[in-house]
Amino acid sequence: MPGDFAPRDAQDLMSWPFFSLAKRKRTAPIDFRMGETWISVEAVPEHGMATIWDADVLIWAASQIVEARDCGRATSRLLMTTPHEILAFTGRSIGRDHYDRLKAALDRLQSTTVATSIRQQHQRRRHRFSWINEWRELADANGRPLGIELILPDWFYAGVVDRALVLTIDRAYFDLTGGLERWLYRIVRKHGGRQSGGWSFDLAHLHLKSGVLSPLKQFAFEVRGIVRRQALPGYTLNLEYGFGRERLNFVPIPVDPLDRAMRRLKLRPVDNRP
Repeated sequence: MPGDFAPRDAQDLMSWPFFSLAKRKRTAPIDFRMGETWISVEAVPEHGMATIWDADVLIWAASQIVEARDCGRATSRLLMTTPHEILAFTGRSIGRDHYDRLKAALDRLQSTTVATSIRQQHQRRRHRFSWINEWRELADANGRPLGIELILPDWFYAGVVDRALVLTIDRAYFDLTGGLERWLYRIVRKHGGRQSGGWSFDLAHLHLKSGVLSPLKQFAFEVRGIVRRQALPGYTLNLEYGFGRERLNFVPIPVDPLDRAMRRLKLRPVDNRP
């Protein structure tokens, strides 16, 4: 789908620890349990685990599917595109090194395996998949590149075509450079939404949901830095202490009514800031 439309994210991916938040290669698995929900993510040593930056490809795919559906067009788990389209949509530079990084991201998405109870009728049953079933580079008879083709897993596709399981995210998300910043924005957007009262999480609970390998002390230190910088687009963050525990609060920044109306008409708001 051509055009400058809003990026969409799958809510299941925003809520749970599915990706590595580190730029360094991670091979240690994620083994997460919380109540009836469990997730197991495994990587292969050759490529490492899919990262939260690699997940930009899935945000692009979800955005394409939702836009096509809303325009009355048929959708499919099979997508054909060009590296340029994905890189441009996700705010990446266009160049040989970025094309190579995109291909490495596709390899990690294809080789990372996930098993989860989420959206299973019986919680004890598991659904196992890779973020991309398969992908390939396309070329004409003379070897000239025509783009890439990829097939999404049914678990991801089913979550995207359900209107209740997708949220629009701020395009400034792609400008966030830290893995924890990106993960925190997604969970804040999922739970805080547009509620005037916002939401809050105990830091120990957030640490568990992040799936990171670092200890709680280091995790809390990094979250405090994000709060000091007020790094998350569209939200105000603050920390409070009580009963020996630290809690992160977040509330949405009010949106200008004209800005909201223009977004509904799919027009880009004018930035009049000096």
